[in-house]
Amino acid sequence: MNNYDAVMDALRKKHYQVSFFIKAEEALDYLNHNIDHCTVGFGDSQTMAQMGLYDALSSHNTVYDPLQGVDNDDFLKIAKLSLTTDIFLTSVNALSATGEMVNIDGTGNRIAGSLFGHKKVYFVIGTNKIVPTLEEAIHRARNIAAPQNALKYSLKTPCAVTGGKQCFDCMSPERICNAMVLYLRRMNDVEEVEIILVDDDMGY
Repeated sequence: MNNYDAVMDALRKKHYQVSFFIKAEEALDYLNHNIDHCTVGFGDSQTMAQMGLYDALSSHNTVYDPLQGVDNDDFLKIAKLSLTTDIFLTSVNALSATGEMVNIDGTGNRIAGSLFGHKKVYFVIGTNKIVPTLEEAIHRARNIAAPQNALKYSLKTPCAVTGGKQCFDCMSPERICNAMVLYLRRMNDVEEVEIILVDDDMGY
């Protein structure tokens, strides 16, 4: 196992709570125990989908997950509801060893929900997303995570049609790189923000 103490220390200095788990199943059990009888919003996340987090939490919470939508209109309806919940969970595209996080979004529901309006926000992050610096985190978000997400949804963007290997800073109507947020420290008016760090390859 790698030593992630320095990363966790950097996050705590930025006023985040941090919990570390060796396996995704342990993180799932922790979240399932701590989130109970709440309204819960999800920012669509492959990491959380891999964990089976929706099925676990929806058995004893009211959970709004845009990925459960059957079409785009349904996605948007659920995404709006997810912005009004007690708890919000999402992931990030990259985490620097110095404690900054990066997210790129096309619709905006993930970044909107992570910044304001909830009692508590959880970021669920696999250690595969850790890179040494903020500059490398931005590069990872743009050239690894975003192209892989475009490829997952079979979009007709240059990054997807060429195999999801790099960003072309395109003008495609299906472009998903419309906003990028750098989380430099905990937002002032969110009561609690907890980083769930999992020593596993999760998401893009």
